[in-house]
Amino acid sequence: MKNFLSSKLFKLIWSAGLAALLYLTCPPCFSKQTLGILLATMLVIINIFPWLATAKGSMSTIFNWFTQIVRIFVGGLFIFSGFIKANDPLGFSYKLEEYFEVFKLDTGWGFFEWFAHISLPLAIIICASEIILGVMLLLGMKKNLTLWLLLAQIAFFTFLTFYSACYNKVTHCGCFGDFLKLRPWESFWKDVILMIAIAILFAGKENIKEFLPPMIVSLLFLLGTIFSIGFPVYAYRNLPPLDFRAYAPGDNIKKNMEKGAGYKDPVYESVLVYMNLKDTTKLREMKQDEYMKSKIWEDTLNWKWKATENKLISEAVNPPRITDFTVNDTSGNNISDLVLNEKNYSFWLIMYDIKKTETDPELCAKIKDFIKLATGEKYKVIAMSASGKSDINAFKKKTGIECDFVTVDMIVLKTMIRSNPGLMLMKDGTVIANWHHNNWPSFSEVKESKMKP
Repeated sequence: MKNFLSSKLFKLIWSAGLAALLYLTCPPCFSKQTLGILLATMLVIINIFPWLATAKGSMSTIFNWFTQIVRIFVGGLFIFSGFIKANDPLGFSYKLEEYFEVFKLDTGWGFFEWFAHISLPLAIIICASEIILGVMLLLGMKKNLTLWLLLAQIAFFTFLTFYSACYNKVTHCGCFGDFLKLRPWESFWKDVILMIAIAILFAGKENIKEFLPPMIVSLLFLLGTIFSIGFPVYAYRNLPPLDFRAYAPGDNIKKNMEKGAGYKDPVYESVLVYMNLKDTTKLREMKQDEYMKSKIWEDTLNWKWKATENKLISEAVNPPRITDFTVNDTSGNNISDLVLNEKNYSFWLIMYDIKKTETDPELCAKIKDFIKLATGEKYKVIAMSASGKSDINAFKKKTGIECDFVTVDMIVLKTMIRSNPGLMLMKDGTVIANWHHNNWPSFSEVKESKMKP
């Protein structure tokens, strides 16, 4: 029995069975023809490619070089992806939280809410694991363990991106943070390519070997592990060392709100979805013209309206980088222009959720002292929050922090700075500098180093 389980025949049986299961359960959003081609490709890689790795002569040499190229590609991409996410672990945790909220709503399973609460440590673990696995693959360490962990991780992300793309749930996967925003289907195909690449590495795993002395391999692995854990922790406790967002120091918010040259609006099309009453898994999607010709609404015995969806036909061309920045005063009046066109230096105190804002007494004392000195020299200080009046009043009473509060969308505030509270120095809509609450500056420091006369 043991020999059979490790035989090529058993590998063919389980791989073909899994492929058949995936093909039969293919949802309507994905082409069965495309899936069939992908599954056939994987079957060839799993069952035929191992023979190439052990073949004699030039074929074996070519496949060995091919394996090494794929190995560098996969290892390098995992390290790069992990590094970009580790650069902004808080932003990545927001994305994970978004996924968990979607899964909770769609499944009704409460444990996804628990995952949402631990999204930050999960984000750091995922960032670190990507870097560590990439390093292990390049070094040739524990190749069987490394390959299985790589496969498990990419299978998890492939499911996330496919679900997101198929059901239009999360519009940006967060795979490469704000450095490169991939649409759901783009992210899914990236994961498919990685899945195929990892399958090739399994087929040629005999060619994956340590190419350095064991002591050097261990040292490099240790350094990689320390960096993979230390870097995201540092980025979380400070601010992202590499800032790719539209609110980074040096960026002008007003300019980033402008449409680019040759701007074109996105194009949407209404699609009506009808469900077959005799087979509820059978859905029919129709555009408006097809719907009117079919008169399907008259066939009430066989069809029932399920939904009307607005599908994106083509995305906007050269859209503004910022589309949702709006500032309202406590009375609900839009004061965005007033805030952005302040010609003098001003300070924005960002607190996206007052209830979650750090209220350490020492920090509060620094903030109060900063506000007192800044306003004393006629510089405006405004606090931006998405919280309501009652929460703001309770916060003022608890901390003694007094300044003008305005309302901004929570997601926008989370994007502006990865700190709660955080401080931004502004002038005429331009971000001059920003600070994490762990690095709260003194007013004299800011005035001397960042504010030109």
